[in-house]
Amino acid sequence: MSKRASQENQNNFSVNDDASNKLKNFIQEADEIKKQLRQETLSQERLRQKYLGKNGLFNQLSEKITKISTSERKTAGLLLNHLKENLTDYIENLADQDKEPLAQQNKIDFTLPGIKPRVGHIHPISQAIEEITHIFEKIGFIRVRYPEVDWDWYAFESLNMPQEHPARDEWETFFVDQPPHPEKGKVVLTPHTSNGQVREMERVGEPPMRMINIARCYRRQQDVTHTQMFHQFEGMVIDKNINIGHLKGTIDYFAQQFYGKEAKSRIRPFHFSFTEPSFEVDFSCNICQGTGFIKDENNKNNKLKCNFCKSGWHEVGGAGMIHPNVLKAGGIDTNKYTGFAFGWGVERSYTLQKGLNIDDIRLLYSANLSFLEQF
Repeated sequence: MSKRASQENQNNFSVNDDASNKLKNFIQEADEIKKQLRQETLSQERLRQKYLGKNGLFNQLSEKITKISTSERKTAGLLLNHLKENLTDYIENLADQDKEPLAQQNKIDFTLPGIKPRVGHIHPISQAIEEITHIFEKIGFIRVRYPEVDWDWYAFESLNMPQEHPARDEWETFFVDQPPHPEKGKVVLTPHTSNGQVREMERVGEPPMRMINIARCYRRQQDVTHTQMFHQFEGMVIDKNINIGHLKGTIDYFAQQFYGKEAKSRIRPFHFSFTEPSFEVDFSCNICQGTGFIKDENNKNNKLKCNFCKSGWHEVGGAGMIHPNVLKAGGIDTNKYTGFAFGWGVERSYTLQKGLNIDDIRLLYSANLSFLEQF
């Protein structure tokens, strides 16, 4: 019997009489996906995209698991794993069905195509970076990238933070054991993408300028919302008559493009040395829908505090109007031009997307393939 025939003869999912209607429908829909696959005439790659791609039938079914009760969700999860194995094996074995008779006769047909390696997908963080880049490119931002190992001058001093400035203690910076530059100071792993601000001013020269700088950053922090290496995207706009209204409009635009039209944003007064005035930027939490509480599955009359945001809002980073001292460090005439800047974490922004329910960003850097392959 061929591998394909063996796959087709595997038992379909069975519906337990004691199961709820939602679970029964879930199982029946999984069986329908398997039956539909066996009737397809598409190419192997097209089948992979249709059934196992990011927007494929398997992921569409996976999203429905949240509608199943907690007591039955484990069963549904096992069925999903079984379905994915069946779909993957069936599609991968399509290319082998005509080879088996030759193999049984110990013959080699050199006209047969080679066996392609299993196709994966880009990491979820890379997917998020591509999406963020596209969102800002639509409103005229130019994607740039500046060093992740940089001089102290660009990471701190040009940003209005001289060596003895107390704000520098907050970043808990990684210093590189290299001789310092006589004018630009020590070598550091950049704690933020703001080191690209003055570099962009030096590169462009005369405004207007709109940049989006996406790169890795490093800080001595590690918990459910921080990792020691993470990604940031830094936006900067400099032109005549730029004001806070332009900044808030850009923030609202990103929130609705990245999270959906129902997403909300807010800015809170804060202090950053490189912006004045300065703000912390929060987005509404999609795990608790901005309420700060989630349902208690064991007691429907009780609500539990959202472990991810704890308040209904999730802080993603800072923003503000660029400090005149920073503009001067980049050679910009502060009598003619103003600007705004913002710097947000890619991981922290991504985990707020609806339906992901990722309550610990460290999972994104784990070696758990069963987790990563969901994206």
